[in-house]
Formats: sequence, C-alpha cells, structure tokens
Amino acid sequence: MKLISRESYLSRLRNLKGTPDIKVITGIHRCGKSKLLDAFANELSRNDENLNLIRINLNLKSFESLWDKEKLYSYIEEHYEQGKTNYLFIDEVQLCKGFEKIINNLYEEEKFDIYLTGSNAFLLSSDLATLFGGRVFELKRYPFSFSEYCLYYSENDIDSAFDQYVMDGGRAGSYLYHTREDALTYIREIADTAITKDIVTKYKIENEDLLLRLCEYLMDSIGSKTSIRNLSRQLCAKSYQTNDKTIGNYLTYLCRSFLFYPIQRYDIKGHRYLESERKYYLADLSFRYAKIGMKNADYGHLYENLVAIELLRRGYEVYVGCLYQKEIDFVAIKNGEKLYIQVSDDISRESTFQREISPLLSIKDAYPKRLIARTKHTESQYEGIRIVDISRWLKSE
Repeated sequence: MKLISRESYLSRLRNLKGTPDIKVITGIHRCGKSKLLDAFANELSRNDENLNLIRINLNLKSFESLWDKEKLYSYIEEHYEQGKTNYLFIDEVQLCKGFEKIINNLYEEEKFDIYLTGSNAFLLSSDLATLFGGRVFELKRYPFSFSEYCLYYSENDIDSAFDQYVMDGGRAGSYLYHTREDALTYIREIADTAITKDIVTKYKIENEDLLLRLCEYLMDSIGSKTSIRNLSRQLCAKSYQTNDKTIGNYLTYLCRSFLFYPIQRYDIKGHRYLESERKYYLADLSFRYAKIGMKNADYGHLYENLVAIELLRRGYEVYVGCLYQKEIDFVAIKNGEKLYIQVSDDISRESTFQREISPLLSIKDAYPKRLIARTKHTESQYEGIRIVDISRWLKSE
C-alpha cells in the first residue's frame, strides 16, 4: 500500500510532545489512526537518542495476554527505563477491560508521555472526559483531504482529479481495489461497522432498521436544515414506529461515531447560537455513494459537505449563518476571527450568481467573505468578495 506523510497530523503530535495530557487519536474506522502512531514512533526513534518507546498493539496476538489490566500495568512498568524519555503508545486500548484505571494511574505517576487509539465504541469524543477526568487532548483524524488525494495519485490535472475525488472520497483503503464495485463494498463495510459495532453494540439499539433508515435519510439530505421533530415525522410517515426522543438519541450516536458532523445555526446580527434546526454533514462523500448511490444528487449540497469537513479539518468552529431571512452556508471561526463562506455548484448564470452572492453582500462587518463554486477558473473578486474554484480552494489553503 502506498503511504503518504499526513504532515498536518504529525505536526500536531510534535507540538503535543511532552505535554502532560493523555493524547487520544479519534476518528471513524480505518482512517489511519494506527498508521499515524507508527509514523510518529518512527520519527521519534530517528531523532531522540534518549528515547524509550513502549509500543503495544492489543489487536495483535502477541499482546493478547495484556488484555488483563494487571498484566498490562506490569508490562508497562517493567519496560520503563529510568533517566530516559519514556513514551507509551497503545493501540486498541479498549480490549483491556478496565483500561481507564490503568491509564489514569500511569498519568498520575507522571513517568510516561501517553498516546492512545481505540475503537470508537469505547473512545467516543463525549466519553473521553468521563474516562480520563478531563486530562485528555483529543486529536481528531479525518479521511483523506483533496490535497492528500492528489498527493497519493500524483495528480496534476486538478479539475479531473476533483471530479474523481467527489466519487472516490477520502477512504484511502478503497484506493487499493481494482474495481469500483470492490471499492464500494469496502466502504460500505466501514459504514456498517460504525453503525453495528460502535452504536448498536454499545447502546444496545433494538431497532437497527430504524437507525439504518435514519442514516440513509441524512445521507440523502446533505446540506438541508432539519430538526429532530421533522426527522421523526418523516420516518413515521414511512411506517416506522418512533418518537422525538429516540430519533434525538440516534442522531447523537451517529455523530459520536464520526459518521456525521452536526452544524449548528448562528445568528450573525444577534451574535447568538440557534438550537431549532441543524445541518448534518457526512464524514466522507464515499459513504453516500456506497450506501445510496449518486442518483439525483444535488452537487451544490455535496460541495457544501466537502467544504464543511475541510473547515473542520483545518481547525475551525463551523456554523450555518442566519441574517434576517437569508442564510450563509458557513460562518467559520478560529482564534476569534470569522470567515463567511457561500458554496455553489455552477454560478455561470447571472441569476444564480446574484442569488449566491447576495447573502454575503448583506453582511456589513469587515471579516473576509468567500464564494466557493465549481468555476474551473483562477480566483476573481466581486465587491471585495473572493470568488474561488472549489478544487483550488481545497488544494491550496
């Protein structure tokens, strides 16, 4: 398998090196969490002569005896070396029952720089503070970005590469398959595992069919505002027996498993967050293609999905903007600075262009504004608003 250096993630691990937190790498199944630890371990080994690295992968048979927490603790203590910089890397830590007690104890000893990965069923974002008492730093790992996709394929034709990326997505493991059918089967298995293993098993879901139908409904309505009540009503209309509480719980579970990312609405004039409706974006568009196909797909909404995930990948807080009766696709906030973004497919028609630019023009503050669309052209400007081709924005910023 071809490997590329995911430099942004390695850079973050370098910056976290030596900090007192328990570093936990999270993300959807097979997004390369273990590969990232491998790359970081190799880098540390090359650059630190005083290194003592304890590397444990509980998914391997050679470490199966360490599923017992007392044996795991003893193994780690036995391999500690006084006077050296001791790193502890553990993959699939959840296979050791009671692992949180061991990790918390090791944290208190202050002898190890600790890094963990594990099944999303046991290391969901919302559980980390409970497991480790707020001593944790979460590093979220996403599927391949468009830039990484181009790097993997050494692709120079950015326009054709983008069209292919929309179909292929960022699930790098699928790139190894020689037929589209086999690649989609691989991607479906990842999605199904996230649902059945991470959600159904952990939360003891009784109506798995309802959960799957909700998942497919969200995939089919990417970029559309919705509420728990509306989703419940839609599913009841299709003869599913459910209620608002159940749908609300299922939505939470789907987001905790990193299949979907909820985006809250933000009142730009009132500077307040709105709870009524949200948008749900898919971790990777390949899941949509694999599960429900691309028939009748709204490419404007698919492009919204790409931009939303890319903004999250770049460390922004992301919201849907509301200004009077107008909607701005994204209000992205980082370090107190805002960025307003409108996303579209084809803006070659004047009427479409005016419809998309209008919400941005209505914002009177001085923060930067972008119209990101499928122009296939170099950047231009309109009344101070940068108009950028989506493939070039994804690859260059």
